[in-house]
Amino acid sequence: MDIDPPFDAAALGLKEIGNLASWTVSTSKPGCGVEALRDEDTNLFWQSDGPQPHHLNIHFSRLVSIRSIRIFLDFHADESYTPTRITLLAGTGYHDLIPFSSLEFERPVGWIDVPLDHVGGGEDGKTLRAFLVQVKIVENHQNGKDTHVRGLKVYARDERAKSGLGMLGDQIETRTKASAVKTAVTERTWLIEPDWMGDPELR
Repeated sequence: MDIDPPFDAAALGLKEIGNLASWTVSTSKPGCGVEALRDEDTNLFWQSDGPQPHHLNIHFSRLVSIRSIRIFLDFHADESYTPTRITLLAGTGYHDLIPFSSLEFERPVGWIDVPLDHVGGGEDGKTLRAFLVQVKIVENHQNGKDTHVRGLKVYARDERAKSGLGMLGDQIETRTKASAVKTAVTERTWLIEPDWMGDPELR
């Protein structure tokens, strides 16, 4: 298997924040829903049960600053259920979702890092600030109808951490993501941050 080197969130100054969000999916088979997707065991998976595209929604109750998104796919186990094209969108809600990354895969196996190099938030422009992140499965291998996703993690900066922050960009850039992964960052119309991406105003 072609799997990424170990990802040490603590060493990178990150923490997983998926537990702060409400997760929903467009459809799912019994026993293969959000709970299976969020489980640490990658032998479990979300399986859709309906027409494409398939949607996974991660909705936070407050504005969050995301530094890393990771997806686990396994072509060896899933074959035609494995995505070949995924689009990720973000916004304040469903009414203003904007694409920020498009991924294309050829037989992916392992954890895959979603590029955040051009999302425009934070001092280095690599922080995604949003209330809602949507993962859209556009197409599967071998024209498969339903999809399997075996893991999805969302990370933010851990303000308590004092080391490793500068390593994040280098490690993600050099990590082998899958057997063959083609990445296209969607052309941005929001490189200048919209008002909702700024610091929340307390009233």
